[in-house]
Amino acid sequence: MGVVVDPADYSPVLQELEASGELSVQTRSRLCVKAFRATADYDAAIDRYLSEKLADEKILRLKYTRGQVLRYGENWHQKATFYRDEEITEPCAGDVKQLHGKQMSYNNYLDVDGAIEAVKELGNTVGVAVIKHTNPCGYATGETPREALEAAWQGDPVSAFGSIIACTVPVDLATAEFLKEKFVEILVAPGYEKEALAFLKSKSKNLRILQIPPIGSGEAEKYTYRHIIGGILQQERDISLYQQWETVTQSEFPEEKKALAEFAWKAVKHTKSNAIVLAREYKPGRFQVIGMGAGQPNRIDSLQKLAVTKARENLKNICGEKNIKREMSELVMASDAFFPFDDIVLVAAEHGIRYIVQPGGSLRDDQVIATANRKGISMVFTAMRHFLH
Repeated sequence: MGVVVDPADYSPVLQELEASGELSVQTRSRLCVKAFRATADYDAAIDRYLSEKLADEKILRLKYTRGQVLRYGENWHQKATFYRDEEITEPCAGDVKQLHGKQMSYNNYLDVDGAIEAVKELGNTVGVAVIKHTNPCGYATGETPREALEAAWQGDPVSAFGSIIACTVPVDLATAEFLKEKFVEILVAPGYEKEALAFLKSKSKNLRILQIPPIGSGEAEKYTYRHIIGGILQQERDISLYQQWETVTQSEFPEEKKALAEFAWKAVKHTKSNAIVLAREYKPGRFQVIGMGAGQPNRIDSLQKLAVTKARENLKNICGEKNIKREMSELVMASDAFFPFDDIVLVAAEHGIRYIVQPGGSLRDDQVIATANRKGISMVFTAMRHFLH
């Protein structure tokens, strides 16, 4: 007949029995799966508890359901499947509602995850993240989603081609219209105005339009996992921003620069290590990433060859060549980890950068601080590193 383990099944099972006197094969099959899944969960819970209490051994048993075959894996020749964690309640890549567009791929999920996590940091503002290969090549706040998107797009218009865009607030028509002639892979937001959704659907049959619950809703997952060949790594999620905010230089870090510095710190937190971010206040209280260096083997290249080069290029387009020097002097530079040497401070000073935020904790902090003092740079230590591999 079938075993009922879920109270939600009581009413439909009773109705079916009253109507026909027995349960269909389909119903019994569904109940069978639920029953064995429940006993598997129960046995796993007992195993975890007894293994730790009696055998002093930690056992990790994870449960993922609703396996969905993806278009392809990281590359075209690789097959891939996405499995859902049913217990997660916060906005996440695993719980998006697809409103339009072609099937998701492996890389799409990785980029959507990066995009959602990046805009969560901006959850109390109107903010946009433009993601390419999981890095925020564009990141900005604004008075409206359209303004935030335009400012984020300015951060790297070339890399924004084929990007994934996430927004902290519902997308309106003006924001959608900004993308009229632009190719993006995915747009994800906690809602869409009716006219905006119609516009986006008509723009492209392939554009993936994803909806998530409101930013800040649900309960944050405590752990994250990463599979390696032969094992799996578990760690607490990096959900804090900084442990302290201490000016360590003779030049006091200006209070009026703190909001910009915190924005830069949020951006660098979601940029692959070694990461350097240069951020700008493009209008009072509104911020944008203007240069970013990500994933380099050394921090000097992240700053000198990438972040500074991109910042100067963007500032030339936005403000004109003659204003680059002045604009560079007002940027805040954020580094995801400490400076092992003072060379990066010298490079920053060479390009007119006067404000730096970094974790501190290097054996050569005294040397780094002394160089910053000599160059007239204000520097804050946060006592919290944000490596992202």
